[in-house]
Amino acid sequence: MEPNTLFDLADELKAAKDEKKELDKKTKEVNARIDALDRELSDAMAGAECEKFTRNGSTFYLNSRLFASPMEGNKDAMIAALKENGYGDIVTETVYANTLASFCKEQMAANEDELPDWLEPVVNTFEKVTVGIRKS
Repeated sequence: MEPNTLFDLADELKAAKDEKKELDKKTKEVNARIDALDRELSDAMAGAECEKFTRNGSTFYLNSRLFASPMEGNKDAMIAALKENGYGDIVTETVYANTLASFCKEQMAANEDELPDWLEPVVNTFEKVTVGIRKS
């Protein structure tokens, strides 16, 4: 590979990552603006006792959505309460992808870069090589 090609690719990668960083920043700003406008419009609609209206070909309507989470430090108690009251079927066990990847990495390090025999048939692994960039 010619050095110019290598440097050209490096310059393009850096430019693309910088552009993504700027777009992410802009996205955060727009999302904050959307949240503020959504809150303001929903408050105005509720104050006017207006559940929906049409404007410029779009229908705007109030939509209520409930969010729930265990109280801090009470996840185990919440799960126990659900099970004790006959709602254990909504409780699921899960292993997060990053946790599983870290565990597999540890197992491979301890087993000559191979998954243990008991784990190999039930877990897919692959490595992705990327180019890191940091300021000099």
